[in-house]
Amino acid sequence: MDKVITIVSGLPRSGTSMMMRMLEVGGMEVVIDNIRKADVENPKGYYELEKVKKIKEDSSWLGGTQGKAFKMVSMLLYDLPKDKHYKIIFMKRNIQEMLASQRRMLWRQNPEKADVDYEKMGKLYEKHLKDIALWLEAQENIDVVYINYNDLIENPRENIEKFHRFLGNRLDAEKMIKVVDRSLYRNRADAAK
Repeated sequence: MDKVITIVSGLPRSGTSMMMRMLEVGGMEVVIDNIRKADVENPKGYYELEKVKKIKEDSSWLGGTQGKAFKMVSMLLYDLPKDKHYKIIFMKRNIQEMLASQRRMLWRQNPEKADVDYEKMGKLYEKHLKDIALWLEAQENIDVVYINYNDLIENPRENIEKFHRFLGNRLDAEKMIKVVDRSLYRNRADAAK
């Protein structure tokens, strides 16, 4: 049995749900609970697992994810137990696009909560990305591949081959290519200013 745990990670609104869908369609079993339902922001689903948010308090469920994939926001990666081996597909995206997407999502959910200092948030995100990259590089039990969402949308085949190799060429790359849906790329950098 494959003992490696695959994690799709990144900042919020960076393309992690699309990546999870690609892995699922490509033939990898994904661990999700469907508590958070698909909506206008993620019409294909969020692909989340609530237990992930409490990994620091309880990681007993991790053993059941070996050979499978789940999604985890990058801030929680620090809490991964060191006794397991992880392959992380880390999604990156233009920060301004992520912030624009987050702003629109928050405004639709609750306009009062959408009043956030997005410039400050952008700086915090940039610092976090630098810090987590350094931390990941130092972890002997973690392998990571970085996939840029913007480039994945424009050059799906090239990017899919990159993470397909990373996962041992065991998925159906042709099926994964069909998941890339340019119509869902709504928060572009040029429109986010």
